Amino acid sequence: MDRSLVFPAPVAVAPGHRVEVTELVDPLTGEAIGVMLVDLDTGIRYRRSDAVRGESERWIGRVLECTVTMAGGGAVRTVLRVDPIGPGAGAKGALRDADAAADAAKAEADRWGGTDRPPMEEPERFW
Repeated sequence: MDRSLVFPAPVAVAPGHRVEVTELVDPLTGEAIGVMLVDLDTGIRYRRSDAVRGESERWIGRVLECTVTMAGGGAVRTVLRVDPIGPGAGAKGALRDADAAADAAKAEADRWGGTDRPPMEEPERFW
């Protein structure tokens, strides 16, 4: 499942490039904040200067789409759509996805009768 990364800077990475993403967990919201991005195909590093220290998570992905938006007043914003690949590709995200898949499977099983029904009794044989 792809993820969208938003950076308040011009971070132009070509689709198809592999990137290493380092994210910090915001203690207030629990959301991941991208603090560093390394384009593994070119070696270019993008790092936020206002990044705070804390518990970080690293994962590798492949860029699917890159959109750099320039607004009035010189504001620039980049949105990268990245497909996590390989081990460590966002363990927390993988757990969320696994929980969602398990919940969906249970809901579907409940909808179709599931396994909570007692088994049908076999008819009595006379011979």
